[in-house]
Amino acid sequence: MMAALGQFVFALDTLAYQELRRSTAWRHPSNSRVGARPARQFLGPGDETITLSGLQAPEHFGNRRTIDKLRQMGDTGAAYALVNGAGEVFGAWVIESVEETGTLFIREGLPRRIEFTLQLARVDDRQADPSGGTGGDGAPDEEWDDWDWWME
Repeated sequence: MMAALGQFVFALDTLAYQELRRSTAWRHPSNSRVGARPARQFLGPGDETITLSGLQAPEHFGNRRTIDKLRQMGDTGAAYALVNGAGEVFGAWVIESVEETGTLFIREGLPRRIEFTLQLARVDDRQADPSGGTGGDGAPDEEWDDWDWWME
């Protein structure tokens, strides 16, 4: 296991990322002053994002349905706990966007190579349930079976 976002596990047999980019900002608004540099005040943490990108070759590693699973998770608007394979907890994250590019198509129109980018944004840790995330109303997501996609 490389990481887990809620109940979604990033691994070779699901979706393996090759690059993890993390960006953290802090808020320091400025106020103009006459004859001096602007005054700045520290207001606390700002935006934090993680971008995961990688390659999937469903005939060799990965599952075609895993990117759809991430889209379903994003559709809920839920916040999910993000934990890496070493057990480091990154906090609560929402899925902002999923991009995929398919190439090397077979006769049926399915790509043999899929490049993906997943954009996550940090939210307040109270918004996520470590067991898999919650929807905006606080109720568990019951639209899909968590393990149905894994069995295929």
